[in-house]
Amino acid sequence: MGITEFLAEFATDLISSIGYLGVAILMALESMIAPVPSEAVMPFAGFLIYEKKFTFSGVILFSTLGSIIGSLLSYYAGAYGGRPLINKLGKYLLLDQHHLDLTEKFFGKYGSRTIFISRFIPVVRHLISIPAGIGRMNLFKFSLYTIIGAGLWNAFLAYVGYHLRNNWHVVKEYSELVDLAVLALIVAALIFLFIQYRKKLSGGSKAARS
Repeated sequence: MGITEFLAEFATDLISSIGYLGVAILMALESMIAPVPSEAVMPFAGFLIYEKKFTFSGVILFSTLGSIIGSLLSYYAGAYGGRPLINKLGKYLLLDQHHLDLTEKFFGKYGSRTIFISRFIPVVRHLISIPAGIGRMNLFKFSLYTIIGAGLWNAFLAYVGYHLRNNWHVVKEYSELVDLAVLALIVAALIFLFIQYRKKLSGGSKAARS
């Protein structure tokens, strides 16, 4: 059994055993550096909505609550422990230092709005709270962007799981493609905004010379 299959089975067993609390715990882990993918959690919760064992509002509430708890724990780990603490803990949680380096650069380049954007980007969403904490980002903005971004992503996956019904596990097989498609769209949007910004600067410079 591969790691993905193991995590999916662990997630479904935990949710089946303790219900909404299991969703909250798993999404808290997903928002930290623990290797728990939301694609292995939320579609199954959506399937349980279809089975009338869960409600949509309950799933969104507990999953988003878990996301903000996990994100805040990572934020404070970055704020008070810094990189040394993250490096120490990371070796027990399969943390890829290269991915953390890229996430820090991503946050440094695009600022606080990355907290929202990153919720839709694979790998980055697990790590983005750490550089936010290290940089002491405004806590209210951090919490707000996290709640909105995580809530939308969790709702999307739960919705997909609901409509797939007992074929919810198909999401796991195609989750990487979904992640890459979303990432490609975001990169394209960022490139477009950058080009528009450069054009604006260029136009301003020409006007000034005139």
